[in-house]
Amino acid sequence: MVFKVLVVDDSTFYRRRVREILDADRELEVVGEARNGQDAVDMVQSLAPDVVTMDVEMPVMDGITAVKAIMQQRPVPILMFSSLTHHGAQATLDALEAGALDFLPKKFEDIAQNRKEAAQMLCTKVRLIARRGIGIRRPSLRDAKPLPPSAPKQKFFRSSGLLSGRNDAASQPTVSSVTRSGKLYKCLTIGASTGGPVALQKVLTPLPADFPLPILLVQHMPGTFTHAFAERLNGNCKLAVKEAEDGDILRAGHAYLAPGGKQMVVEQQGSIKRLRITDETGQDKVSYKPSVDVTLRSVASVYGGDVLSVILTGMGADGREGCRSLKEKGATIWAQDQASCVVYGMPQAVASANISVKSISIDDISNCILTEAG
Repeated sequence: MVFKVLVVDDSTFYRRRVREILDADRELEVVGEARNGQDAVDMVQSLAPDVVTMDVEMPVMDGITAVKAIMQQRPVPILMFSSLTHHGAQATLDALEAGALDFLPKKFEDIAQNRKEAAQMLCTKVRLIARRGIGIRRPSLRDAKPLPPSAPKQKFFRSSGLLSGRNDAASQPTVSSVTRSGKLYKCLTIGASTGGPVALQKVLTPLPADFPLPILLVQHMPGTFTHAFAERLNGNCKLAVKEAEDGDILRAGHAYLAPGGKQMVVEQQGSIKRLRITDETGQDKVSYKPSVDVTLRSVASVYGGDVLSVILTGMGADGREGCRSLKEKGATIWAQDQASCVVYGMPQAVASANISVKSISIDDISNCILTEAG
């Protein structure tokens, strides 16, 4: 299957560059180029692309406004291009909240060490969200505008082995609630990647300020983004949320977001649990900074089995081995269910390995956490 792509950017040079990369992929075909957000909104209607790549800063209509309009009129998966600045981070987070599914740094040298690797990553991201379809976010009936009778049907592809490289893990059914087990926990951990910023906000927002556990958050994200993301979560949540710093003492009702480009590990000092932020990965061969596996292995060594760990939407398998270490100590592992993931890679990795004990929709995870550990 070939996915149709609309490229949106006010730079002719950048549009041409992106088009060359995407057209070289046999699963992708660029069907149009838009110079601003208004052109993008119009061309989504006329061309019916399967996926859109969208710049943030543009004349006439900016990318965030365009995302909102597209998600109201004809929802389609959108990949944002962003500058790795604090302002770029804030704008990208706004775009994700508006309905975009993922983002990449606009400078290809920030994506990977060489052009070939960067091109592969761009094509992979575009294919992933194109396959995911628009089912992850639909406008409310009140806000949605009717599509013309001639419009093609919107696509919704269930993410499975196409996205993660593994067989479907349908053997673990989705549950919407849990019965409290009576287990006593000392820490909650949450790992996420693609689709994680919106998912994390959805999980954390309902948790009360007096939540009885410290929470460790590992989200694959550039270093210039994690501070802005932590600030946003702190403003939207009752919990105290911060970007983790070296030496932070873990406290109940506080959430610590691993800084991008670093590793976050937990260390025991007497009766105190303290965070260490480092460039080192120890014995772990990891591709991610931060890595869910690195953090969870340290959590297992400090907290043992007194941990509730949740793996949310994301590409790849980061978190599987860390969760395995936790489970061997007696910890409880949950995974986000397939239907509500942007990319069912990381949750599928723990589900198909029989490490997680429950698969839960993103809409129900916070209530389940409150029942089990709150």
